[in-house]
Amino acid sequence: MILTLIFQGLDSVSKTMNFVCKSEERSDFCEIKGGDIRIDAKSSTVFISASSQESILEENSSQVIRPYTRKEDETAMSTVRKWSVKPAVDGTAIPQCNQSHKVPAILFSLGGYSGNNYHDFTDIIIPLYSTARLFDGEVKFLITNRNPWWINKFQILLQKLSNYEVIDIDNEENIHCFTSVIVGLKRSPQELSIDPSKSPYSMKDFRQFLRSAYSLNRATAIKMEDDGKTRPRLLIVSRNRTRTFTNTDEIARMARNLSYEVVVAEADGNIQRFAEIVNSCDVMMGVHGAGLTNMVFLPENAILIQIIPIGGVEWPARAAFGKPSKDMNIRYLDYKIKTEESSLIQQYPPQHEVFSNPSSVWKQGWLAFKAVYLDKQDVNIDINRFRLTLLRAFELLHQ
Repeated sequence: MILTLIFQGLDSVSKTMNFVCKSEERSDFCEIKGGDIRIDAKSSTVFISASSQESILEENSSQVIRPYTRKEDETAMSTVRKWSVKPAVDGTAIPQCNQSHKVPAILFSLGGYSGNNYHDFTDIIIPLYSTARLFDGEVKFLITNRNPWWINKFQILLQKLSNYEVIDIDNEENIHCFTSVIVGLKRSPQELSIDPSKSPYSMKDFRQFLRSAYSLNRATAIKMEDDGKTRPRLLIVSRNRTRTFTNTDEIARMARNLSYEVVVAEADGNIQRFAEIVNSCDVMMGVHGAGLTNMVFLPENAILIQIIPIGGVEWPARAAFGKPSKDMNIRYLDYKIKTEESSLIQQYPPQHEVFSNPSSVWKQGWLAFKAVYLDKQDVNIDINRFRLTLLRAFELLHQ
């Protein structure tokens, strides 16, 4: 829906308001520019104050937006507050403005799956960058479903995108007034991605933004020479609860024998610390999971090795990390483990459907699948078999 609203100002100079709402594959959002916009937290309403002269305004032009970018996921969206975007003509009750702002605003949610590092980036941070970057800091963030822990975790990025303190809009008594507001975020259908055909920015721009925000030194990975002196740096992303490596020391020893310098580290809430570790490495490997999202901090031409557990995880694993790696200019390899490399062989008999028919577990729903293949499964890498993957990574670093 695209509405163009014409206002006649008191100085007899015409002023045009653009009110555009779009329903896309992953998100709904509205952009209101050049008007009198009043945000009332008590009624969860974004009022657009209009004149009765605008016959184009109709009651059905009101929109309901849940400002989170995974609208197809009912579980995620059930925790996201609904906001009405409501044009109001003369005679319609509209709250009086008591706090005016001179810069635009973006209203978005920290509901859904926020708190999971993968969803933090693909559902919020990347869409927020794509939506907010063009304002060059002159924009205010109105956060609904506020999460203080999340705001603290990503404070550096929020401050790079906005020159102002975030506003916890849910708990505001004041009626906040703006002339331009975006409700919701713009998002690419693909995970961990920006669609350059719909945005002035790309994932290359986003990764440069991250390097600047966290003062990361390395823009490109090592280019191997045949002098026998250069040693690529390998990061083994460890996990301490689910999908852990049960033979990390063996993996590290084998990698060192192949002339890798090896670092073993686990991602945590300290993004600055882990971003520096990732950026210092040329190859990053880990079992499928949110920790691999830190690939965004790898230098250009680095290599990501995703260890794919058993259980029909190949498609979601490659969609989550394999496909996005191309837009990030990261070389991608994966290693699909065999049954004997999975800890599930210690929990189920060899003929169990967990091994023979993973689709039967899928049919029981996401929670059943997650409980078996993601929560109960650890990985014991076959060192001899995996050696070939590390050798392939070594070859790629020569190219």
